[in-house]
Amino acid sequence: MKDLEKTVGNIIAKQRIAFMGSIDSEGFPNIKAMLQPRKREGIHTFYFTTNTSSMRVAQFLKNDHSCIYFCDSRFFRGVMLKGNIAVLTDQASKEMIWEEGDTMYYKEGVTDPDYCVLKFIAVSGRYYSNFKSETFAIE
Repeated sequence: MKDLEKTVGNIIAKQRIAFMGSIDSEGFPNIKAMLQPRKREGIHTFYFTTNTSSMRVAQFLKNDHSCIYFCDSRFFRGVMLKGNIAVLTDQASKEMIWEEGDTMYYKEGVTDPDYCVLKFIAVSGRYYSNFKSETFAIE
């Protein structure tokens, strides 16, 4: 791949849905569709919103291993990123990605105790396109 950051970043930027994986208490993977990340730093760090009370948060608090997958179904290509997730409940993190209209999900607003931020940090990935896949490290 000529320009990893650009190629992978372009796929991510165009997707409205990200698929996030967690590990349950029996060691099995669980996958969930999430809205696109609210913020990202290149292809290394991603921030998502979710409910503190969710099953996924409970899983991440026990095992922070995760993956996110972005799929461009139009051209049948995609990218999976493996990494770790931190559950952030501090006010600065919550305010950083809060958007108008989020009260639809978090009735008490940005201070709602059921609102938290998932910070995903990628360590490696796998890109699929044109019937080939390629593994890459993220620095």
